[in-house]
Amino acid sequence: MKRNKTFLTKGFIAFMFVAVLIIAGCSSGDENEESTDGKTVVDIFQFKVEFKEQFEEIVKQYEEENPDVKIDVQTVGGGNDYAASLKSSFAAGNEPAIFNVGGPTEVEEYHDYLADLSDTKAAEAALEGTLTGVMEEDKILGLPYSQEGYGYIYNKEIFEQAGINPEELTTYEALEEAFATIDSQKEDLGLEAVMALPAKELWVMGNHLANTYIAPDFNNDIMEAYESPTIPFSKGDELQRMLDLQNEYSVQPVLSLDYSQQVEQLFSTGKVAVIQQGNWIYPTVEQMDAEFAENNIGMIPIPVDGLEGQLPVGVPQYWVVNKNKDEKVQQAAKDFLDWLYTSDAGKDFVLDEFKFIPAYEGYDTERIADPLSQTVYKYAQEGDTIGWVFMASPVGWQEDSMAVNMQRYLSGDISWEEVIEQSTADWENARQ
Repeated sequence: MKRNKTFLTKGFIAFMFVAVLIIAGCSSGDENEESTDGKTVVDIFQFKVEFKEQFEEIVKQYEEENPDVKIDVQTVGGGNDYAASLKSSFAAGNEPAIFNVGGPTEVEEYHDYLADLSDTKAAEAALEGTLTGVMEEDKILGLPYSQEGYGYIYNKEIFEQAGINPEELTTYEALEEAFATIDSQKEDLGLEAVMALPAKELWVMGNHLANTYIAPDFNNDIMEAYESPTIPFSKGDELQRMLDLQNEYSVQPVLSLDYSQQVEQLFSTGKVAVIQQGNWIYPTVEQMDAEFAENNIGMIPIPVDGLEGQLPVGVPQYWVVNKNKDEKVQQAAKDFLDWLYTSDAGKDFVLDEFKFIPAYEGYDTERIADPLSQTVYKYAQEGDTIGWVFMASPVGWQEDSMAVNMQRYLSGDISWEEVIEQSTADWENARQ
């Protein structure tokens, strides 16, 4: 893999400096590969807050079945920056045995730490295409979490009351008309607004919304994006009008609206009709209102000219093993990941507790429980998907450049032309 320059903003660097001090201050000192009772210790640093409790539960089950192993889990995500926190942890000398990377750009960034996982049962069972971003010649450097997809998640009851057929919202014009219709009835429907745009969350705009309109520039191919010295933004105008539409019909102010407010306080309580999110929100919505989650939510694609009816689907993150750890720890880490994805107990948790869409063979996909995951799986099986090429952008670009520039646009500080110009320049500079 070629070497790219890491793109970092001053704010990102400052965050890392503070985080290093915090982590260093919280460190207990020298790292021990084994605890005092002789158990092999596997430290996991993972990003998915949505299944934190369930993951800790299955770790306890694994420890009961494997009393010679102790697994310590640290979850960083949600309102925190996992990538920055992971960098800070490494900088402070606290290297986990298992951690997450998000595709070829981060594989390159952590290349010197990544063990070859080709000999694992999980690697052998991974579905075709799910390992594309983590392969290097005959080596497999990561194992997929799951498959995920995102789009517009909507309240079925509100759409029905407003006379909106979600299956007809395949174009920007149809979506715009639907938003205007709902907005005209929002008082009768008990809504604060049509939707909630959490523009405070860089990943919602810079990763997911932007990806929908830049993926066509790279033929939906993550490796083509990874190798590209520039970004054409051929659908930049479409991206702008969709961002403008979300902003126009959102609860305000969008720049102070975060993920928790969007999903928990507004959508799950019926105060907005639509949000841009993915199937990963289901456990949160279910905790808020199980009946609403099970019976009253659906997902449709974000309209893109020429790609109507296609949903962005990809692997959100990969598990990797730190090859600088003791061989005994590395093997224990591989054994745990194999057990997680290939044992009967692990498969049950993946389907029933994590609510994952499996990225591996050997699963009863009829058991995919929630309606959002069922929708994503359907689009994936039918091949009606848009690739997650944002995983292959220069390090930090999608949030520290693209999303920050979109925030500046929403605040009126820069024009859309400047968003495109600056984001393009940042991509090109990082790839020189």
